[in-house]
Amino acid sequence: MELKHIAIIMDGNRRWAKKRLLPSAVGHKEGVKALKRTVKACSEFGVKYLTVYAFSTENWNRKQEEVDFLMNLLASTIKGEIDELHTNNVALSFPGDLSVLSKDLQDILAAASEKTRGNSGVHLQIAINYGARNEIVNAVKKIVATGTKVDKINEKLVTDNLYSQNIPDPDLLIRTGGEKRISNFLLWQVAYSELLFTKTYWPDFVRDALATAIKEFSKRQRRFGG
Repeated sequence: MELKHIAIIMDGNRRWAKKRLLPSAVGHKEGVKALKRTVKACSEFGVKYLTVYAFSTENWNRKQEEVDFLMNLLASTIKGEIDELHTNNVALSFPGDLSVLSKDLQDILAAASEKTRGNSGVHLQIAINYGARNEIVNAVKKIVATGTKVDKINEKLVTDNLYSQNIPDPDLLIRTGGEKRISNFLLWQVAYSELLFTKTYWPDFVRDALATAIKEFSKRQRRFGG
């Protein structure tokens, strides 16, 4: 069974740090390392698309100090890793409502997307200020704005107006950290995805953990509602 696209809810950074009596910031930095390992492993295992939940529309409700740290960590990570990602043929994109981000961060993300646009290796989507309900509402607004008649609106038209246009739906959705919920992530796209929940905190997610998830996926029988 072909596995083209893996989506991951990267959960557990703060609990990983708390368990070790460390600041949350350390957990988030270790989470970046876990993402690097996962991108490399996806390339090794032939997974073409990887979409990760980095910052949700609800995450703005966290303490301002943590939000500021996460935004700065995102900016420094992209600037620090972009050359290596480009060398490794990774294509970057950032689904979400980026309009509320700082101008500097928007410029960094736009430059990274543009630089890697032609790459043909792993397509890495880092979802930032992303919420699936917001994504669907925005898609509906775009369709309405075109004056499209009601009887012309179908699933393909909605899909074509999502942030994830031109990207196949995830075959497998993984959530780390032990929680068993979707948390407003890719609600339209994961309609028929296989779901896998692991107690492993995201900073502890290594190559073998991804290999185990892929092996579990291979045992599933996908029926797509049939």
